[in-house]
Amino acid sequence: MNPASLLALFTLSGQLTHLAPVDILILVLYFAVVIFIGFYVKGSTNTSEEFFLAGREMSAWIAGLSFVSANLGSLELMGWAGSAYQYGILAMHWYWIGAIPAMLFLGIVMMPFYYISKTHSVPGYLQLRFGEAARGLSAVSFGLMTILMSGVNMYAMAVVMQTVLGWNMTFSIWVGAATVAVYVMLGGLRSAIINEVLQFILIWAGAALIPILGLIEAGGWTNLKANIAINVGNSSYTHLWSTLGHFQDNPMGINWFGIIFGLGAIVSFGYWTTDFLVVQRVLSANNLRAAKMAPVIGAAFKMAVPLIVILPGLICLGLMQDGHPLFHLVPADIAKGNPALHSYDQVLPLMLIRYCGPGLLGLGITALVAGFMSGMAGNVSAFSTVWTYDIYGAYIKKNAPDRHYVAMGRWSTVVGMLVSIATAYLVMNAASIMDYVQALFSFFIAPLFGTVILGMLWKRATGTGGFLGLLAGTVSSISMFIYTSTGTAAHKAQALAHIALSPYAQPQAENMFRALWSWLICVFVTVIVSYMTKPKTDAELDGLVYGATVIPHDGSVGLFQKPVFWACVVAVVFIGLNLLFF
Repeated sequence: MNPASLLALFTLSGQLTHLAPVDILILVLYFAVVIFIGFYVKGSTNTSEEFFLAGREMSAWIAGLSFVSANLGSLELMGWAGSAYQYGILAMHWYWIGAIPAMLFLGIVMMPFYYISKTHSVPGYLQLRFGEAARGLSAVSFGLMTILMSGVNMYAMAVVMQTVLGWNMTFSIWVGAATVAVYVMLGGLRSAIINEVLQFILIWAGAALIPILGLIEAGGWTNLKANIAINVGNSSYTHLWSTLGHFQDNPMGINWFGIIFGLGAIVSFGYWTTDFLVVQRVLSANNLRAAKMAPVIGAAFKMAVPLIVILPGLICLGLMQDGHPLFHLVPADIAKGNPALHSYDQVLPLMLIRYCGPGLLGLGITALVAGFMSGMAGNVSAFSTVWTYDIYGAYIKKNAPDRHYVAMGRWSTVVGMLVSIATAYLVMNAASIMDYVQALFSFFIAPLFGTVILGMLWKRATGTGGFLGLLAGTVSSISMFIYTSTGTAAHKAQALAHIALSPYAQPQAENMFRALWSWLICVFVTVIVSYMTKPKTDAELDGLVYGATVIPHDGSVGLFQKPVFWACVVAVVFIGLNLLFF
C-alpha cells in the first residue's frame, strides 16, 4: 500500500489500515496460545516456590531470554523507536552503555549474593542486609513503580490498536489486561517466563522486516545517514559519541558526563541489578552457574535489539523527504486530539504498515502486542511477589500456610492488574512514554541501587544507614522533579539548568542528572549515618557482603563454561560497536 492511499484511508475511516482475515487469525491464535499456556502450567504452580520463582528450574538460556524479554515491552518497542526519531542514534545509548555493563555486572558480581541468600526478591535481600525498615520502604516504592510501569505497557498497546486499527483505547487496555491477568494468575512466574520466550521469538519474527526493507528503500546505511542529515539539517543525529562534548551539540541536549555517569553508572545499574522485574527471572535459574550466565546471555541479545527498535526510528527520519505527513511526527501532547497528526511514539506501527502486507502485518501487530503483554506480565508478576512476600507476608499475615500465600499471589495479580488499568490513563498526560518512564526510574531505581551496592560491597553499612539513605535519595529525587515541573516556563527552564548544570540541557539530560544526584545523596547519607551507628558482625553478614562471604564454586569446568569468559566476549563486542558508530 503506497503512502497516498494510506493517507486517504486514514482520512475516510479514522484508522490507518484494516486487518485481513489471515491477520486476524494470527492475532486470535496468539491470545489463545498464551491463555492455554497459563492453564497448562497451572498444575505445576502449587507451592510458593513454584508460583513466584518457577521452582528455580530454568536453564541459563531460558532464564536469559526471559530476562531480556521482560524488558522488551513498550519501553523498548514504542518509547525508544519514538526517541530514535526525536533524538537520532543517541537513543542507542539506552541499549549499549545503558544496559550491557550493568547486565554483565549483575551476572558476575551480584547474582552470587542474590542466589545463595535464597531470597525471593530484592526487598527480601535488603531485609537480610539492613532490616525490616529498608525492606518495607523498598517494597512499597517498588510495588508502586511496577504498577505504574504496567500501565505504560497497557497504554502503549492501546495506542498501537487505535493508530493501526482504530480500536477504542479503553477496549484495548481491558483486553490486554484480562489476558495477562489470566495466564499470570494461573501459572505464576513459570507461565510468564514461557510466554516471554515465545514473545521474544515473535517480536523478532514480526519486527525484523522493518529495518531490512527500510534500509533497502533508503539505499543502505550510508545513504540513510545522508538523508537524515538533509532532513534535519545536520549530521548529529547519526553519531553516537562525537557530538556529546557539549549539551548544545546534539539533539538530546546532554553531554558525555550525563550519559556515562547518569545513564551508564546509575540508571542502568539501578535498573538491571535492583529492579526485581528482571532480577526475578534470573533467580528462577536451576543453579548458580545458570544464574550467572543468564544475564550474560541476555546482554548478548540486548546488543542486537536496536536493529528492530532504534533503526526504524532512524529510517522514519530518512523518509521525511517524501513529503508524506505521516513521517513528520510531533510530541504526544501536541498530537493528542488531532487525528491528522502522529506522535513520536507511533513510529513503529507506522513503519509496520508501510512495509507489511496481509499475513506479515498480522505477524507484526502480534509481535507488538506480545511485547506489550510481556512488559505487563513482567511487572504484574514482580508486583505479586513483592506484595505477597515483602508486604502482606511481612506485615499483615505472618507465618500463614504456604497455600495461603499462593492464593494471595493469584489474587494480588488480579488486583495489581486492575490498579494498572487506572494508571494507564496517567501516561496520556506525558509528552512521551520515555519522559514518564525515566522519571519513574529516577524516583525509585537510582537511590535503590545506592543502597543495594553499598550493602553488598561495604561491610560497614548499617541498617539505619541503609534505610535513611534510601529514604533521602527517594525524597530528593521526587523533590527535584517537582522543582523542575512546576511554576512558570522561565522557572522550569532555570530549574532544569540547575539540576543538569547547563542552560542548554534538555529534559532527558535532567532525568539523567536527577538520577545521579539522588544516588549521590543516598550514598552520602548512608555512609554518614553508618559511621554513627553500630555495624553487624562478619558472622551476621555471611552470605550477604563481599569480604564476609565465601562464594561457592559455580560448577563450571574449563574456560568455555566460565561465565566470566563469555562476559569478556560480550564486553569486547560492546566496545567494538561503540567505536564503530562513534
